[in-house]
Amino acid sequence: MLRALYSEHGGPLLGYVLRLTGGDRPQAEDVVQETLLRAWRHPEALAGRPVRPWLFTVARNLVVDAHRAKRARPQETGMDEHAMAAHAGTDDIDRALESWTVAEALAQLSPTHRAVLVETYYRGRSVAETAEELGIPPGTVKSRTYYALRALKLALEERGLAP
Repeated sequence: MLRALYSEHGGPLLGYVLRLTGGDRPQAEDVVQETLLRAWRHPEALAGRPVRPWLFTVARNLVVDAHRAKRARPQETGMDEHAMAAHAGTDDIDRALESWTVAEALAQLSPTHRAVLVETYYRGRSVAETAEELGIPPGTVKSRTYYALRALKLALEERGLAP
């Protein structure tokens, strides 16, 4: 059965999957193989219906699933352990430098803006809690937060950190 399916539908199915995969022949061949394997495992799905549309639908679903899975996974780097350790050290240094730069930018803000950002972002307080802590109305907390974030973004852009 599998040989007959492949000889009758294999060529057109491979051409269709090649178009779906952007010409990636190894991936297309894997999809065709998996599609035919599913047809062989589930002959009841083919009974009483045209075979080719079913095969094309299964192949399309496999390509879509593979694309989604690829997007959901982080990219593989191909670095060895030594390179990964060196890279991790660089990340720590970069994070420390960024923290230092953010602290400098915060210091550049007005005391009222800095206080609102410290309470809401660094201490994780809500607007109501921040208003109570600073002794100001909740609406003032919201507006100060808005303007403080704009001023912080500008200060970070001047230092080359923000887009």
